[in-house]
Amino acid sequence: MANRANRPPAAAGRSPLGRRSFLRISGSGLLAAGLTGSLTACGGGGGGSSSKNLVWWDYLVEDARQPGIKALIAAIEKNVPGLKITRRTFPYAELEPAIIKGAASGDLPDLAIIDNTSMNSLAPQGLLTDLTDRVKEWGQADAYYKGPWSSGVVDGKTYSVPNNANCLALYYNTELLESAGVEPPKTWDELSAAARKLTKGSTFGLAMSAIKTEEGVFQLLPFLWSAGADLDTFATGGATALSYLGDLVKAGALSKQCVGWTQQDVNNQFTSGRAAMQINGPWQLPGLKQQSKVKWGVVPIPVDKEPASCLGGENWVILKTSGKADQAWRAIEYSQRKKPLAAYLGSVGLLPARSDMADSGDWATDPTLKVFVREFGNARPRSYGEHYPQMSKAMAEALQATLTGSSSPGAAAKKAADAMTPLLSK
Repeated sequence: MANRANRPPAAAGRSPLGRRSFLRISGSGLLAAGLTGSLTACGGGGGGSSSKNLVWWDYLVEDARQPGIKALIAAIEKNVPGLKITRRTFPYAELEPAIIKGAASGDLPDLAIIDNTSMNSLAPQGLLTDLTDRVKEWGQADAYYKGPWSSGVVDGKTYSVPNNANCLALYYNTELLESAGVEPPKTWDELSAAARKLTKGSTFGLAMSAIKTEEGVFQLLPFLWSAGADLDTFATGGATALSYLGDLVKAGALSKQCVGWTQQDVNNQFTSGRAAMQINGPWQLPGLKQQSKVKWGVVPIPVDKEPASCLGGENWVILKTSGKADQAWRAIEYSQRKKPLAAYLGSVGLLPARSDMADSGDWATDPTLKVFVREFGNARPRSYGEHYPQMSKAMAEALQATLTGSSSPGAAAKKAADAMTPLLSK
């Protein structure tokens, strides 16, 4: 989940498909007993096994997903002649360290499905195969949304192909908005006014995660980007975004408790009626559709200067040590054909990174999913290089300092900018 991301927060309750369905920032709380580090197909890890055997690693461990993943493996083996796949799963927080450790021990897979933010560290370390020439010959890069595709481009070279994608939007309680005479907000001013008007009794107008992890940063970044800023202008643009959110807390429209809320906690606030609106992702949809207490709708995150959302999801990569890059590429290429890809995504509760699939699959008929798919056009990857974890930490600290009142937005933004600027130039 960031982060689908580079740091695991404390595990929290999730829907049947789990929050990892879209944003990889959680720990291993839902990992089935005995699954940690185990093989889900016969054989062991490492790319040096028999010539017909292709080893892949991932952290897609939820029970509900396994039939769909097994079906994809079976389809690849059937349609890529002579190929047999051995799959190994890890808890989210352990996959990237396992790859880094495997580089020293020689125990690495041929291909893997990784958090798209892991591209920040794995590609610069020289662990991934450069796919630029293969992608050019393939000719399918333009079929993907810009955000998901660019998450795999490092220093002008392509090192991955998107496996799936997700982003954030604004959920709203339709009954509460109707009774208050409030329209779903489209701008920051409208969001602020709506949140204040909808705050009554034990119900806050807005809920969002501001926890001191990548999960909170994932929700802060759309506000930074919408203000027309980025990490290199955080001292000013970050101050704008932090001030906006801080003012909502001061007004009582956003609970001070958000500094400790995960995105699942935020959804719990929403479904319990304690929040009239929430910023969250499509991984909450299974749980929302199963409950009947709250009637809800979804719109894009309200805009300041420009529309923005934060990109999450996973990417396919081929490890540089693999002696079977051709076979691994054929497996990836088959997985991205529209028919098997639609079947896979639908069976595991994921959304397509391919813009040319917007009109096929569940997302073509489900109006809520359509909102998220359309938002991919405004969703940005966190492609800031190998020092992104340190930059994320600086932003998380600035968000906490502002919302707890321990620092002014301007001072918090400046402190974060001072920490990030030297890292951006490396």
